[in-house]
Amino acid sequence: MEDTGTVYTGPSTQAGAVYPFLLGSGLPPRGVPVGRDVLTGELVCVDPSGWTGKLTTNPGVWVMSQPGVGKSAFVKRLCLVYVAYGAMMCVPADVKGEYTTLIRELGGSVLRIGTGIDRINPLDSGPLLNRLGSLPAAEREALLDVLNGRRLETLGALLATRCGLGRQPNEIERSALTTAVQLAADAVPGTDPVIPDVIAVLRQAPVELRTKLAAEGDTYLDLTRSVVAGLDNLVDGPLKGMFDGPTTTPLDLDAPAVSVDIDALRARGRDVVSAGMIASWAYTYNTVDSARSLGVVRRRLVLPMDEMWRALRSGPGLVDAMDSISRLNRTTDDVTIYVTHSLQDVEALPTEEDRAKARGLMDRCDTWVIGGSTDEELGRVSGKRTLTEQERLLIASWASATSTGLDTSDQVHPGRGKYLIKLGTRPGIAAAMELTATERRLYHTDRNTEPAGDARR
Repeated sequence: MEDTGTVYTGPSTQAGAVYPFLLGSGLPPRGVPVGRDVLTGELVCVDPSGWTGKLTTNPGVWVMSQPGVGKSAFVKRLCLVYVAYGAMMCVPADVKGEYTTLIRELGGSVLRIGTGIDRINPLDSGPLLNRLGSLPAAEREALLDVLNGRRLETLGALLATRCGLGRQPNEIERSALTTAVQLAADAVPGTDPVIPDVIAVLRQAPVELRTKLAAEGDTYLDLTRSVVAGLDNLVDGPLKGMFDGPTTTPLDLDAPAVSVDIDALRARGRDVVSAGMIASWAYTYNTVDSARSLGVVRRRLVLPMDEMWRALRSGPGLVDAMDSISRLNRTTDDVTIYVTHSLQDVEALPTEEDRAKARGLMDRCDTWVIGGSTDEELGRVSGKRTLTEQERLLIASWASATSTGLDTSDQVHPGRGKYLIKLGTRPGIAAAMELTATERRLYHTDRNTEPAGDARR
């Protein structure tokens, strides 16, 4: 049973002598302990899942700060404690492999994507595959329609990356893909289609497809040539062997934590990483959704979305596609944590439509956690969340190092492990987090820069 803590009250004449911090933190003493209030010394806890419908309207969390002051440690503390409370930690695309140590320590499951390692099928239906045959015909057809719709969204997102077409499929190409996905899925009952199956259907030009497009011969080839070439790019070249066949090792949904580690793709360039992230998101979310539809997974999830902007910058329309793929926390209390260095990541997206939709993602996060940031950055933040002058001064002070770096003492950056926690328009709570020795071992992501003995990241 969860220990919700004990709250004591008393008059200031008595309580002041016992515990002289009379100003409460303003947050309930339950959830994930993140540190002490820098003003009062009181314990500060965050609980985005438990706050929903009470202090907040949704469980989304937006975490931002300049590099090196502790975003990663905060997110991992949140994940670690939620796992202890019975949630499942799920990292849909771990770009740097930085969650692998923690997940393995928790007894979780890590899929490592790369040539000669693991492979995933972005069109995988997850646990549903083995249950479809036993369902009544009407229910089976309804589920297949949903599955094929997800597969179409996934292919559209992958084609929009520079590894595919570099754009979203047009109306005719999308119509062709819709029919090709359905035909590929029906070709071999009891199996999931893979991208080469969809390519084969498009090249074979069956009568159903030609009828759908009202095209024959050279006209058909002209209409489908680009989309076939884009799909070919996704299963050949730098992506060959990673997303072009059945999933080699399914996610273990009974594990306390799971991740898809795509660190091996980084050597292949930014475009490959972007495509890998989208494929991993699609596979992970579809697997979880399928498991939930069968009642296999009932736990809530905590999902860190680190490096997300790297993928969304790779092509137009990807914010909308990602929004369609990652739908989990809209009807559940899953905690999705968006991590970024700067709001400029949003403004760097390729189209105004993408930027507007990304701002919508921010608006769906009622909980903001802001670490050390420049005054210029805080000006941008003020356009999304109200910051008082004192809050801006405090956060800006965390961004400025006090040491010249010429001394040999183990000085710690003033912003390391310090965060301002904002819930909607409420005043922020400033907390300082100290890591345990075990956490320092599990959370390391900057071994080359962290001084010995530093307990905060």
